[in-house]
Amino acid sequence: MSAHLALTELVPFAAKELDENKVTPGVLGFVVFAVLALAVWMLMKSMNRHMHKIDFTEAPDPAAATAGPATEGPAAKK
Repeated sequence: MSAHLALTELVPFAAKELDENKVTPGVLGFVVFAVLALAVWMLMKSMNRHMHKIDFTEAPDPAAATAGPATEGPAAKK
């Protein structure tokens, strides 16, 4: 049974049972929400894995270490 046949044959029967004034997301809404939630979870897991690979410690700046406190600016003159 193809999806097209299922939609054309089964949807009219389901629509007659439902209230005409009530709108619900149904199974398709749940499936879309579940797929989006799974995709976000996988992206967060991947981002967490990549963030653990990063080294956040900075190397000291060699120019600042050799310059000394005399060239710090106006605060050094006081």
